[in-house]
Amino acid sequence: MKTNNVMAGLLSVALLVVFLGFWHVQTTTVRHDADATSMSPAQMETLTAQGMSEADIDAYSAQGLVFDQIDQIAGLGLTYDEIEAAGGIQSFGFTTGGAAEEAETGFPSPSQVWREASEQIFDPFYDRGPNDKGIGIQLQYSLARVLTGFVLAIAVAVPLGFLIGMSPLWNAAINPYVQVLKPISPLAWLPVALFLIKDSEKASIFVIFICSIWPMLINTAFGVANVKPDWLNIARTLELSKLKTAFRVILPAAAPTILTGMRISIGIAWLVIVAAEMVIGGVGIGYFVWNEWNGLNLASMIFAIVVIGVVGLVLDMALGQALRVIEYKE
Repeated sequence: MKTNNVMAGLLSVALLVVFLGFWHVQTTTVRHDADATSMSPAQMETLTAQGMSEADIDAYSAQGLVFDQIDQIAGLGLTYDEIEAAGGIQSFGFTTGGAAEEAETGFPSPSQVWREASEQIFDPFYDRGPNDKGIGIQLQYSLARVLTGFVLAIAVAVPLGFLIGMSPLWNAAINPYVQVLKPISPLAWLPVALFLIKDSEKASIFVIFICSIWPMLINTAFGVANVKPDWLNIARTLELSKLKTAFRVILPAAAPTILTGMRISIGIAWLVIVAAEMVIGGVGIGYFVWNEWNGLNLASMIFAIVVIGVVGLVLDMALGQALRVIEYKE
């Protein structure tokens, strides 16, 4: 078994090396001798038509900005001097130097992503304004929303799942509603939540609650309903009350199934919060990805995507470890 684990680890590392090598080759082997930030006559005409002077265009090009970035800045309707007086283009969510440093293909290479990752990792909690916060602050907000909605879902799903699992009558009564509501996309509830709650923070927590409740509810009901009849008969023989039977017999037996539902729910919740934050804005890892895309800082965006995957893995591993600890043995 240990040999298989070692071989699997080596194979995983080899696959990662091959992927990074392919990525590096595809993003750095195509060279362009021309200036990456030079504007074509058509692009210059587009920018000047929006009221931007040629001097301002040259100034932005000298900082390493590409046409798409300068076009977005032109839409602000501000001159170069006015933007500099307001704190520079960085304060508006734009980054400099990326195109001038390494713009062979437009898509960032692994080295660019690593440089961006190094800056974020070594200073994860910087705060330079509403649209420029470190990755640590973004994760704090996202995790707080996910865990709040997740805990609220546990408080509702587990007791209700017990009721459904122990009572065929309640199962028949509630199951149709579960089957109707379960397939609805969590993001479909977001406009409803925003209208009723009128608070984007609470609305995002509500969306996490909605998407987390169904796997836990279904798994809890299934685990409770499938406790071995022999164990329940022994509880009756010992004249245990329904409450003691629930806590001493049913809960330990159903615990692995309940934890499996929680494990599924936390993965869905982490997936949904990224999409929800792209819609509601503010602060959070989802909004961070969207904001970096709007600023065309692709290296930072890819780094954030990797962080999302790593955090999701950690959350899954935490509940997976809990599942091994409480595994019920006869």
